[in-house]
Amino acid sequence: MLSKTMEEALNEQINAEFYSSYMYLSMSSYFEAVGLSGCAIWMQAQAQEEWFHGTKIYHYVLGRGGRVILKAIAQPQSGWDSTLSAFENVLTHEQKVTGLINELVNLALDERDHATNIFLQWFVSEQVEEEATVGDVLNKLKLIGGDASGLFVLDQELGQRIFTPPVQAK
Repeated sequence: MLSKTMEEALNEQINAEFYSSYMYLSMSSYFEAVGLSGCAIWMQAQAQEEWFHGTKIYHYVLGRGGRVILKAIAQPQSGWDSTLSAFENVLTHEQKVTGLINELVNLALDERDHATNIFLQWFVSEQVEEEATVGDVLNKLKLIGGDASGLFVLDQELGQRIFTPPVQAK
């Protein structure tokens, strides 16, 4: 059984994950509007991944006898100055989410909630991967600079992304 404090913190994280999904959908719309359909596809896959994260926590809370209380999702930003600024925003956001996950781990450790700590380790690893992936895209964007043909090639590459949910043990 989850403590009330842990239940509330996990509910906050569910909201943060769903906000992330909403934010990435907004970014996808932006990229469609500026003609970068590959970036839009990448952001759609990211939105699906964040939704998966939120529902993973949702099911964990329920499975531990807790109650999920869904809150309003804040309106995300809808425009960016450039592809580079959008992906810089992604990295900043993922770093924030990493901090939120780390705080959940700290709470689990403080409460000696070993089951939740173990559950959260998947998210710790996931955030390392998220930041590395976005860092790679940012490095490529910085190398490209203002070269439109380079951006076109990167857009094509990013458009190959497909979200495949990880297999979950029952």
